Amino acid sequence: MIIRIDGMVDPHVHLRDLAWAHKATFASETAAALAGGYWAVLDMPNTPPSTVNRAALDTKLERITAAARCDWGVYLGASQADNTGEFAGVFDDVCGLKIFCNDTTGDLLVEDQCLRDKLFAAWTSPKPIAVHAEGETVLQILELVRKYRRHTHFLHISTAEEIGFLRAAKEECLPISVGVCPHHLYLTEDDVPRLGGFALMKPMLKTPRDVAALWAAIREGVVDVIESDHAPHTLDEKQSAKPPYGVPGLETTLPLMLTAVHDGRVTLERVIDMVSTNPRRIWGLIAPRDTFAVVDLDASYEITRAGLYSACGWSPYEGLRVTGRVISTWLRGQVVYDGEQVKALAGAGQRVVVQA
Repeated sequence: MIIRIDGMVDPHVHLRDLAWAHKATFASETAAALAGGYWAVLDMPNTPPSTVNRAALDTKLERITAAARCDWGVYLGASQADNTGEFAGVFDDVCGLKIFCNDTTGDLLVEDQCLRDKLFAAWTSPKPIAVHAEGETVLQILELVRKYRRHTHFLHISTAEEIGFLRAAKEECLPISVGVCPHHLYLTEDDVPRLGGFALMKPMLKTPRDVAALWAAIREGVVDVIESDHAPHTLDEKQSAKPPYGVPGLETTLPLMLTAVHDGRVTLERVIDMVSTNPRRIWGLIAPRDTFAVVDLDASYEITRAGLYSACGWSPYEGLRVTGRVISTWLRGQVVYDGEQVKALAGAGQRVVVQA
């Protein structure tokens, strides 16, 4: 069966470029997004130079405007050095604020709860605060949500415990949303010996019990968004003695979720909500007219390195058979991916429009 999915958005990607252009570029990774069926992606701030001030933001905006093939938005990053003085001057140019509350790639870790409180107080924009929060840190962030009532999106939730915290917060009607990544749904810590460095990401892979809890939360509607946390690194880096954290996912997220539909783990309606309807609602995004992905729900194939558009050229799901393929992606009435080739030129993407 052939279906159409309007305006898919991945609100959690690390496109690289800038000082990490050797890993990937805005042009290569937005091409991967189009091949994955996405209309737009929202880029995280921890690629150096970290997007924590007006100057760094302007550098990123100039580069991504010239290179992006799909539509895009960028986050401002919270800084350990307290960059709240930068907030008012960037509200119009970013899609939200990102706070790294637990250890991750880069130098933006904010562990001081007093500083987090100051960040929440200063973020007066209606655009979401996106947080990397794990374990008990989730409860610390929920204290700030309760205090300031800022909409907060909890990224890449990975454990049964965290789901329990957030389910209770939703029952309390706190203004939150929850994201989960495919690698925390399809892989567990048991896969680390097999995959080696290709299984390293933050948060780390968890237990089969945690995976089961995530799938249950998806079916119950506790999870709002499926996000890739697309984070490419080169093959040499991932095969080194100290591989960096992160895996690519823009081209495999939708096929993996459609495979779950085929296998009866989740409904098609829920998947469309999580990759399209909910991200646009949460971030207040308006998709252009005639912007959609066309998908063959019955196409079955094996994920291989061949044909991947991401510059890293590998996937942790190599060898996995999936059911569901993007056969074309349309942007503003034009075919930008025809099932085999990305047609969009560098610079064809535009900054996302946010509803007032």
